[in-house]
Amino acid sequence: MYIQLGRKGHRYEVDLSQPVDCSSTFGNVMREPRAWHSDPVSICPVKVENWIGSVKEGAPVNFFSVQLNPHGNGTHTECFGHISVEQHKVNDYFKDYHGFCTFVRISSREHEGDRVVFLEDFEKKKLNLAKFLAIQVDADAFPQDFSGKNAAYFQAELLAYLAEKGVKHFITNLPSVDREEDGGTLAAHHAFWNYPSATREEATITELAFFPKSLKEGEYFINLQVAPLHNDASPSRPLLYRLEKL
Repeated sequence: MYIQLGRKGHRYEVDLSQPVDCSSTFGNVMREPRAWHSDPVSICPVKVENWIGSVKEGAPVNFFSVQLNPHGNGTHTECFGHISVEQHKVNDYFKDYHGFCTFVRISSREHEGDRVVFLEDFEKKKLNLAKFLAIQVDADAFPQDFSGKNAAYFQAELLAYLAEKGVKHFITNLPSVDREEDGGTLAAHHAFWNYPSATREEATITELAFFPKSLKEGEYFINLQVAPLHNDASPSRPLLYRLEKL
């Protein structure tokens, strides 16, 4: 199936049968990164007295329970409820399921023992920003357990700049936009959501995304699927589609 889109006076065609899946797979150790010392996803048959919910164990159906942590087990999308006192839920605010997305790769730089992505390096890309922005930082092995490794993170000024320029949904392969241990400051999260002074309630951050090596920098059409989990963060699936200019 093909669709045609218009943006800023230009027309594009999108082949909906050719998505690039930029998500991990919960419950698949080959495609499941971890962070924040979270346990791996657990998928086990329900046990009720002598009954086990597994066809292998004699049940007529497979009846499994799933235990996971959205922030720590794979690709997830979060709202400002991640840092707010109130319990806000991502699906109460996220409604932009489709849009134009800019994808770019940027290297971090060594800074005081950390790896940081700086605003000045991002500005050198001279991008025409869309509502969605996806950034792959470096090329760390995927999947892996990022716990305790002090992964690269973003300068808070960069996230503040994106908010000022109207980027509404930010996607990255990193486990967090902030330093793993920063004393609870979460400066980049606060800057992007402009919390609490003038909170951008409909803005989201997607972390632990997976960008295939074959994915080229440029503009894409995106379908961001977020599971309807009543939580500040939920497992998600960013799908990118090539734009063919007409």
